[in-house]
Amino acid sequence: MNAHLSLAATLLLCLNSLAMAQASPDLDPEITRLVALKADPFKGKVAYEICRGCHKADGSGKGDALYPQLAGQHASVTIKQLVDVRAGRRVSPKMHPFVDKDVVASNEIADIAAYLSLLPTPNTNGKGDGKQTGLGKHLYNRDCASCHGKRGEGDGSKFYPRVAGQHFAYLKRETLESRDKGRRNANTEMVKVLKHYVDADIEAVSDYMSRLRAD
Repeated sequence: MNAHLSLAATLLLCLNSLAMAQASPDLDPEITRLVALKADPFKGKVAYEICRGCHKADGSGKGDALYPQLAGQHASVTIKQLVDVRAGRRVSPKMHPFVDKDVVASNEIADIAAYLSLLPTPNTNGKGDGKQTGLGKHLYNRDCASCHGKRGEGDGSKFYPRVAGQHFAYLKRETLESRDKGRRNANTEMVKVLKHYVDADIEAVSDYMSRLRAD
């Protein structure tokens, strides 16, 4: 496991450097710094202890819409979301106390993100009722795949999250909030697409994404 982490950490550093190179000029300098940092997944495993109560030891989260699956997520995406919560650009009352500077040092955010990115993504995530996956597939391929990838693998260099294998309830909630502008750090181009979606469309595409497998 340690040899695997060492090799994967080297690869992760290369990918993070690419993400920094392609980062938006409007990106928070703290996000840019942490993405470029040579993160230590070994330290991240230790620092992650504070997160295990909600997101579980394997990073699988919970299917209740509150705690997303973090295992296998791009490190750059996790870094951005944690820094956005800390800075108030993303409102998460449950999460904010755990990312406070007095609880988690800035560099530890990068370490935690690196560790989580190396964890295998469990296939036990929550899913929808499966009744509208045909519609979900159509909407996803038309509107989402160009950024999130055909298999939902995302793109860490552009901060597009991996959606494959994410909990259905979480995907549904976050997509609804993005459409209704409740999620303040949502991608503006995505919000433009979602404004044409009715609730049933969001439920269908969320169910489809929850069933994708990027591995």
